[in-house]
Amino acid sequence: MKKSRVSVKWKTFSIFLIFAIVLLGVLWFFQIVYLDDFYKNIKRKETEAVLNDVENLLYSSDNPTDDIEKIAASNNLGIYITDKNGVALYNAEYISNSQMSSLPQFMFGLFYEQAVANGGEAVIEFKGNEMQRKVAKERFLIGESGEPLPPENIEQPDSENGKADTEESETDSDEAEADEIEDSKAQGKIAYTIPEEKKEEVFRQNIGNDLAESVIYVHIIDVDGQEEVIMINSVLTPVDATVYTLKVQLRFISAIMIVIAFFLAATLSKTISRSIIRINDGAKRLADGDYSVKFNSRDYMEVSELSDTLNYTATELGKTDSFQKELIANVSHDLRTPLTMIKGYAEVMRDIPGENTPENVQVIIDETERLTSLVNDMLDISKLKAGTITIQPEEYNITESIRHVLERYNKLREVEGYTIDFIYDDEIMVYADEQKMYQVLYNLVNNAINYTGEDKKVTVIQRVLDDTLRIEVKDTGEGVKQEDIPYVWDRYYKDKTAHKRAISGTGLGLSIVKNVLELHGAKYGVSSKQGQGATFWFELPLNLYEE
Repeated sequence: MKKSRVSVKWKTFSIFLIFAIVLLGVLWFFQIVYLDDFYKNIKRKETEAVLNDVENLLYSSDNPTDDIEKIAASNNLGIYITDKNGVALYNAEYISNSQMSSLPQFMFGLFYEQAVANGGEAVIEFKGNEMQRKVAKERFLIGESGEPLPPENIEQPDSENGKADTEESETDSDEAEADEIEDSKAQGKIAYTIPEEKKEEVFRQNIGNDLAESVIYVHIIDVDGQEEVIMINSVLTPVDATVYTLKVQLRFISAIMIVIAFFLAATLSKTISRSIIRINDGAKRLADGDYSVKFNSRDYMEVSELSDTLNYTATELGKTDSFQKELIANVSHDLRTPLTMIKGYAEVMRDIPGENTPENVQVIIDETERLTSLVNDMLDISKLKAGTITIQPEEYNITESIRHVLERYNKLREVEGYTIDFIYDDEIMVYADEQKMYQVLYNLVNNAINYTGEDKKVTVIQRVLDDTLRIEVKDTGEGVKQEDIPYVWDRYYKDKTAHKRAISGTGLGLSIVKNVLELHGAKYGVSSKQGQGATFWFELPLNLYEE
C-alpha cells in the first residue's frame, strides 16, 4: 500500500481552504453571472403578487388611491388603472422615467385588445424603447388620411426584410429611415409613419435606459359592472449601480472570507492534528517497549476513546512483559533445580563406588520426568493459544476419572502426609474430551497441593446443580489476593510472594485449565478469602451430548 506523505495537519488545512474558495466561487457565480435571471424571476413574481393585491383593493375599497401609492412605492413599480376607454382612474409611478400616464390611446387599444384576446390578461415584455418602435413599425399602419389602411394595401415584408427589421438597432441613421418612408409614400402606403398630430402621443417609456428590460402586466376586471384595466409596469433589469455595488461588496467579502478561512483552516487543522500527532508519538514509544507511556488526549470523543484503548493496551503489554520476565525467571529456576540434581546424582554414581543404587537412579528418573512435564506444559499452552489443539468429546464417567487422578498422589499421601478427600454422591456421565478433562483435573489438584496450608489438606467436591455438573477443588493455604484473581488464569501469572519449587507439577497448569475449559464452553472461576484458602471450580452441562 502506498504510504501518504501528506500530514493530517496540512490535509485538513487544504480541505478547509479549498472549501472556502469553492464557496466563494459559487457565491460569485450566482451573484454575478445569474444575477439578471434571479432578479427577473423575483420581479415577475413580485409584480404578479402586486397585481392580485391591487385587484383585491379595487374590489374592497371605495377610495384606494393612498393604498395604491403605498404599494407602488414599496415595490418600486408603476401602477396605472383606467376604464375600458383608457381614461385614467388611478396612477402611481415609482419607476425612473416611467410615463405610463402618457400612454397613447392607440397603444392602450393594442394592450386592451391583446388582453381581451387572452381572456382578460396580457403580459408585454420589451427592452427600453423597442416596444414603441416595434408597435410603430408593425402595428400602427395608417394612410396619409390618418385612417388605418386595409390589409390588402399594407406592405408585408418578406422574411429576410422582417428579420432585418427585427434585428435593426436603435442606432440606425435617420437617412435610412427617411429613404424607407419616401419609398412607402411613393407606393401610396406609409408602413410605420405616425401622423404629425399623433407624434405627441409617442410612448417614450424608460427614456434614457434603452437597454433596460421591462414588463407590463395588463389585467381586465369588472368592478360594480364597469370594466377597469389594471396595468403594472416593472423594470426587470437590475440597475447598473446595484450590480456595481454588489461586485464591490463581493470583492470585500471575498477578501475577508479568504483571510478568515485561512485563519480557521490553520487553527482547526492544528487543533485536530495535535491530538493525533501526540498519540502517534506515544504509539511509537509504545512500539519501542516503553510501556509507561500515557495517552491523555481528550479533544474529541473518538480521540478520547483511542487514548483509553491505547492506555489499556500499554497497561496489558506492560503486565505481559512483566509476566514474561517473571516466567523466564521462574522457569529457569524450575529447570535449573532438576538439572542440577540429575548432574549431581550422576557424578556421584560415576565417582563413588557403591552409589549406583536404585534410589539414586529413581531420583534421576523423577527429575527427568519433571523436566518433561514442564516442557510439555509450555508446549500445550502455546498450542492452545494458537488454536491448533481441538477436542474430541465423548460420553464417559468423570467420577471414575477423578478417582484415577487422585490415585497418582498416593505417594504424596504416604510419604509427605497429604490428605486428599473426594466428596461425591453419584457416578456422573458427561460428554467431553476425556484426556483433556483429565489434564484439567490433574492441574487443579496439583495447584491445590502446591499452595495448600500447613495441614496439607485438599478437598475435591463433585455435585450436581439442576442439569449442571460442578467440580470444586479446595485448598487451605493463604488464598489469592482479590486484586490478583483476574490474573490467576494468565499463562504468565505466578504469585511472587509464594514462588517455590512445585511439589508436584510445573506451576503452569492454570493457564492450560482455562484454555481447555474454554474449548468445552464450560464456566470456570475461583473464589478466595485471604488466609482461608482458595476454591477453583468449573461447570459442565450434563445434557450437552443430547444437543
